[in-house]
Amino acid sequence: MQHISQTPFGRSLRPTDLAHAPMRDAPLPDTARDKWAVMRDLTLARGAFAVSDRDLAVLNALVSFHPHPTLAEGDGSIVFPSNRALSERTHGMAESTLRRHLAALVAAGLVIRHDSPNGKRYARRGGDALQVAFGFDLRPLLLREAEIAQAAQAAREAEDRRRALREAIVLILRDVAQLAEFGCEAVPGNWDALMDARALMARDLRRKMDLSDLAALHARATDLREQANTLIQKGKSEKKSGNADESERHKQDSNKPLTESESSKEMEEAAGVAPDAETAEPPDGGTKLPLWLVLQACPDAREYSPDPIRNWTELIARAEFIAPMMGISPSAWREAAEHMGATNAAITVLAMLQRTEEIRNPGGYLRALTSKAAGGSFSPGPMIMALMQARNSKAV
Repeated sequence: MQHISQTPFGRSLRPTDLAHAPMRDAPLPDTARDKWAVMRDLTLARGAFAVSDRDLAVLNALVSFHPHPTLAEGDGSIVFPSNRALSERTHGMAESTLRRHLAALVAAGLVIRHDSPNGKRYARRGGDALQVAFGFDLRPLLLREAEIAQAAQAAREAEDRRRALREAIVLILRDVAQLAEFGCEAVPGNWDALMDARALMARDLRRKMDLSDLAALHARATDLREQANTLIQKGKSEKKSGNADESERHKQDSNKPLTESESSKEMEEAAGVAPDAETAEPPDGGTKLPLWLVLQACPDAREYSPDPIRNWTELIARAEFIAPMMGISPSAWREAAEHMGATNAAITVLAMLQRTEEIRNPGGYLRALTSKAAGGSFSPGPMIMALMQARNSKAV
């Protein structure tokens, strides 16, 4: 009769050795599934058992040494391949790597070690019957077969939910894009910011996300679509409620030249531009916006220095100084300056500073805008005009 040792050869006893010890003597089930069907389920459920695909490659090799379709057949569930034979069936895996993955399988309770007195793996027969075997016992795969199947089913259901959520998010973001495209032409609103938020969500969707992350992204996308619908409905309501006289009066007021309402000098003073500020064009010719308008739209930039901004060069320097405080990395700033031009990059950063409570990830947001600028589809002008519109609305 074979004695099954509870202690390993060549190393100290570990808590996992004791935790999985009851499986050594547990009765095996009367029926068993095909061993490769069990392995396919385990591959799906590997996260539940805390094993990697490389761990399972080694387990797959161990299972291949059992000569029967099910592990319940034959002379027992112990396999005893040499390290060389095991390496050949794992495509030349190094012995040190094999040991590491075997240890992970033992710790996960998927195999049990039956170490011989000298640590070697071998079997001894008496006639046709196997009398004793030392190696790796695959009986946990039999004993935990139902658990593995249940975990695999849970993994399939979770994958189905992930797929459904991902599909729903793609459709919602498509809705947002088309609603924004319609709104830009028909309804006034901050559509540029909404499209920027959509671009960030679409980029997030490209990476591998777990179920909780996808659920959170779905909620954000749904909220964004509601914002788009609300903007459109609000625009329709305003059009219906406004009469022709009001529309005409608004048109006349909004088209009034700046010289009729406030002089350029008064505008500059209101924006905080120094009296002796330079009026030269930006160093890179990157924008048609006047300096005073940018500063008036982005007053928070003044709080980062007691000195007023006198020219475009100082505006760029102020934005570059502020960017790291907002969580924008030097590389994100450099990419923005490269693709937008330093002036437009600075205007964009200062405009983002005004909306810092709305932007959850300034670094990612700037990179998304930079990507659009590289494709020729972004200018900071709409951001500045949206800020001015919001500012004027509050003043009214």
